[in-house]
Amino acid sequence: MAKLNYKIETDPKKTARAMGRALKISRKHAVEICRELNGMKLDDAIQYLKDVIALKRFVPFKRHCKDVPHRKGKFGWHAGRYPVKASREILKVLENAKKNAEYKGLNVEKLRIKHISSNKGPTIKRYMPRAFGRASPKFQETVHIQVILEEYH
Repeated sequence: MAKLNYKIETDPKKTARAMGRALKISRKHAVEICRELNGMKLDDAIQYLKDVIALKRFVPFKRHCKDVPHRKGKFGWHAGRYPVKASREILKVLENAKKNAEYKGLNVEKLRIKHISSNKGPTIKRYMPRAFGRASPKFQETVHIQVILEEYH
């Protein structure tokens, strides 16, 4: 089994980490959600994702915004979506990181997201049989999510 590395080095006594591997979510949605959550307080980030799942707040799409409809209510940006499936999976990773911090004895009320990123995971390759002996690819992209939480003062 390969050793799983995080993108940044941190002090293990002051931080808590969690990683979601090979999640079956959209890579574009994961990138936009991670960009929005980076630097947030943990409780605010969890509430934000719950609001996205309930379709109350949208995730602004800044990089992958071609043909994305406008949304009202967010100052400074117009294009956005409600990526519910990706938000559910990232919420699970955040909850796991929160429990890791609680286990380490960190103050859960004073945690912020120091680093959150999404990377390309392995592609699950399948094929759909078609007429006349042909086949069409039906590939499933996966995503790795990594989260590092730290206490703020």
